[in-house]
Amino acid sequence: MNVPIVLAGARGHGRWHLDNIRRLQDKGIVRLAGICELTPLTADEIPEGLGTPEQSADFGALLDSTGARIAVICTPIPTHTDLALTAAGKGVHLLLEKPPAPSYAEFRRMADGVAAAGVVCQIGFQSLGSHAVPAIRTMIDEGAIGEIAGIGGAGAWARPESYYRRAPWAGRRRLNGVDVIDGVLTNPLAHAVATALALAGAPSAEDVATIETELVRANDIESDDTSCVRVTTAEGLPVTVAATLCAEDPDEPYVVVHGSRGRITFWYKQDRVLLQRADHGPEEYEYGRTDLLENLVDHLTDGTGLVVTPEATGSFMKVVEAIREAPDPAPLPEGVWQLLPGEQRRVVPGIDGLVAAAADTLALYSELGAPWAPAKEVST
Repeated sequence: MNVPIVLAGARGHGRWHLDNIRRLQDKGIVRLAGICELTPLTADEIPEGLGTPEQSADFGALLDSTGARIAVICTPIPTHTDLALTAAGKGVHLLLEKPPAPSYAEFRRMADGVAAAGVVCQIGFQSLGSHAVPAIRTMIDEGAIGEIAGIGGAGAWARPESYYRRAPWAGRRRLNGVDVIDGVLTNPLAHAVATALALAGAPSAEDVATIETELVRANDIESDDTSCVRVTTAEGLPVTVAATLCAEDPDEPYVVVHGSRGRITFWYKQDRVLLQRADHGPEEYEYGRTDLLENLVDHLTDGTGLVVTPEATGSFMKVVEAIREAPDPAPLPEGVWQLLPGEQRRVVPGIDGLVAAAADTLALYSELGAPWAPAKEVST
């Protein structure tokens, strides 16, 4: 069964979706029926084997003319809700790229509208499709590392200054009066936050008690590029995630579960898990991964459970809201960051160690003694 698909936003990260759709089309599962872009893709931009899908800048008209059953939305963050509701109003199911919305109110408008329309929506947190997530939850439930003390997350990435010039909304908190909230924790390293909350057993909005944020920026942008957040769950578990796009030596992001008798480290982009516990040697595991678009097709064709429903991202959206409501990120003094001329990117010396220490101790930057850390903001 070839399920017809329309892709909205086929450049940038959308290229990954084009390749994935081609992979599933080769398996006979889907068919790319249309591409929605303000400027049509050239033949060279469409991967070989995808044919000549219909193209239009009018999303609603394209859904009508192609008879699409699924829409993949990979457009700028502020457009997500309206496009999702356009599709839902036409009975078209959704794969909506993360972050699903720039505010909790917009998230609720999207999720409630989709539910009322009777269509289903998968949120594109691909890491939550990793089979490592339920495996780690089983380890936790079986007491493999004793009583859980908290969850840490670390993301030390690097982005050149040009990264913030790739689109008008890049690195913005607001654009033309509309929320964007394109910060390190809400977009590039959003997976670290969502995965940590999933491992904490706190995926929904109701699972969040308080959120503390520390947001700063080395780059000449509106939003944050070096930040940390600590969520205290309704059960009292601390979840601390620290991230930067100004790392000295960029590395794989990870989430770590701290227990009274050991720890579980999960490199979520690699589906790789390290179990370390008292009286045992270290145990390494590699897991498979369920593709979220394939899972959505399976859900529609044979009732397979959906992996990432909107409600399963409610706690993540509470973090987005806390970051949205926080004061604008403080610029780091010039002496705190350096420009790497060859790479045209800004680095914060020592940040790699701070990010790792935050995940290790569940402390915020200010509590680790970072002299530039702002006063933490607390929301409930």
